[in-house]
Amino acid sequence: MPDIAVIGRYWPGTSPLHRMDARAKLLLALALMAVVFVAQSFLGLAVCAAFVFGFFRLAGIPIRSAFKSIAPLAFIVVVTALLNVFFVQGGTVLFEWWIIRISEAGLWQAAFIACRLLLLLLGMSLLTLTTATLDITDAFEYLLHPFSRIGVPAHELSMMMGIALRFLPQFTFELQTVYRAQISRGATFSKGRLRMLASLMVPLFTSAFRHAETLSSAMEARCYHGGVGRTRLHPLAFTALDRNGVVVIVAMLACVVATNFIPW
Repeated sequence: MPDIAVIGRYWPGTSPLHRMDARAKLLLALALMAVVFVAQSFLGLAVCAAFVFGFFRLAGIPIRSAFKSIAPLAFIVVVTALLNVFFVQGGTVLFEWWIIRISEAGLWQAAFIACRLLLLLLGMSLLTLTTATLDITDAFEYLLHPFSRIGVPAHELSMMMGIALRFLPQFTFELQTVYRAQISRGATFSKGRLRMLASLMVPLFTSAFRHAETLSSAMEARCYHGGVGRTRLHPLAFTALDRNGVVVIVAMLACVVATNFIPW
């Protein structure tokens, strides 16, 4: 099994994207997702892709590693595309058997949704690859803190997100360890898919519960009480890097909106 980079693993660097404030990056990542949803054609998605790949180039992260980072989530793209193939109808019918019907509109919609999801995953992956997990957690809590007045548990939500992001790389590492251990014992995975999954998932989930228990015990031993006594981030003040990021996102939005008026 090849090594797989996953969302949640930090890619050290000194690029402008790495040096931006985590709170500004989180807001710009949400804006990037909104821009991707604004695109209504493949031309618009191509513009989004050009900007996203440019961001990865600016961050010094190889495109190959970018796609590896979202590989574990590829099944979401595949399942969503298949649902559109079978349930969206329109245009010329290309294949029909019993209750299964595949049309041109279904294939077009499946390809469009798949491209959109890939860009969304790459955008969020860029955030986690250029920002340390603790910084993302603190930024998320800072942005949610005003909503705590109406009962939103900002600290608890940010803590759960931080734990999830930290566990993703750990799960991948342990999955590779279990896989290699099974291979070294003479296991073969060419046959028996269910047995293969069982031999990998059972040890993986056992390890996950063990880590969760260890974390719970450590937090209890340290008398953890939510966000009491935590050092807070300074008020958000956009730096020159953050302002440049806003300008780039606005330019990206303008280009995408312009493509929506071009006949396709």
